[in-house]
Amino acid sequence: MKAKDELGKDAIVTNVKQIKPGGLMRLFKKPTYEITAALDETPPKTELSRRESIKAMFKDNPDIILDDDGKDSKEEEKLTHAFSDSKKLEQKISNIAMLLEKQMGAAAKPDPEKKEEEKKDNAAEEKNNACLQLIYKQLLDNEVDEKYINQLITEIEPALKKDGSVENILSGIYQKIVLKLGKTEVMGVTQGKARFVFFIGPTGVGKTTTIAKLASKLKLDRKLNVALMTADTYRIAAVDQLKTYAEILNVPLKVVYTDTELKDAYEEMKNYDIVLIDTAGRSHRDKQQREDIEKLISAVPKEERDIFLVLSITTKYRDLIRITEAYSEIAEYRLIFTKLDETDTLGNIFNVKLLTGAPLSYATFGQKVPNDISRLDAQMIAKQLLGGSD
Repeated sequence: MKAKDELGKDAIVTNVKQIKPGGLMRLFKKPTYEITAALDETPPKTELSRRESIKAMFKDNPDIILDDDGKDSKEEEKLTHAFSDSKKLEQKISNIAMLLEKQMGAAAKPDPEKKEEEKKDNAAEEKNNACLQLIYKQLLDNEVDEKYINQLITEIEPALKKDGSVENILSGIYQKIVLKLGKTEVMGVTQGKARFVFFIGPTGVGKTTTIAKLASKLKLDRKLNVALMTADTYRIAAVDQLKTYAEILNVPLKVVYTDTELKDAYEEMKNYDIVLIDTAGRSHRDKQQREDIEKLISAVPKEERDIFLVLSITTKYRDLIRITEAYSEIAEYRLIFTKLDETDTLGNIFNVKLLTGAPLSYATFGQKVPNDISRLDAQMIAKQLLGGSD
């Protein structure tokens, strides 16, 4: 906040370093922090790359991090009425339709031997098939699994009209994708009742940084009483990283080593609004490690906890299948996708959603705390998958 006050709202914090006092007086002085910040004065590009377009899309998404007693729970209403105004829907996807039409090119020349009515039917059918083939290719380029593409095409084909426009075909696919992605589910808070939020997932996906972003949003923007807890005692750096964030935000941090210690910590922290709990990045192949996480989660009553499985969108889909299957044995979870700034495609979001049935939640798209996090939006993802950009 001080960096932004001094340099402006576009200031970027690049490093935070803790400086401990030296000498005899170190016992009586608190550590200070050195913040390195910079301004990006690079002129904006007129055309965004596919990767930049994805990042820009989420960066501009309305910042809804928390469902507070239903106050911000407009996602279901938004999803239900997303297609009520066909004119607005056509406007939303018109740029994608124009791109498809350009790729389809001129219609095939009719056979002069065929009757006029038959020619029209064949031309309409060829147009529909050409459009579906291009949509198929676009989704495949975005790394949507072929099984799910075929599912979409099979579901939309019976409703296609022979004289249907490209916009109608595209809007049908668009609606199917949005409905399959479903309602986003984020953290909730109930007045006077603590919520314990676990973050699980493989090592290296960015769990600790994600927690720091959410803690900053909840503490600074929503003024909630936040506490942090970590069971990631395998990596000293992870504990130190979270400790630094806790000191900057002036929130408590509890380090636990066993499920018994977590039960004790649970009793201590019941007066907080939200407790964010970091866990060690475990191998999904290690049964013992999975059982350890399950014990930690079980230390908190089911009705008082949320669980988020944190995944990197850059992970291969076949590995994501194994990871999600392993964690599905632990508990029901919601999905957070990280590293969207490191990819050109969003197909894994759609794939994992359909594979697991788990609700989508947040996306992160950079290292900046707390800015580079957003609520996932089904309509935005559908638009990107079909080749649209803002």
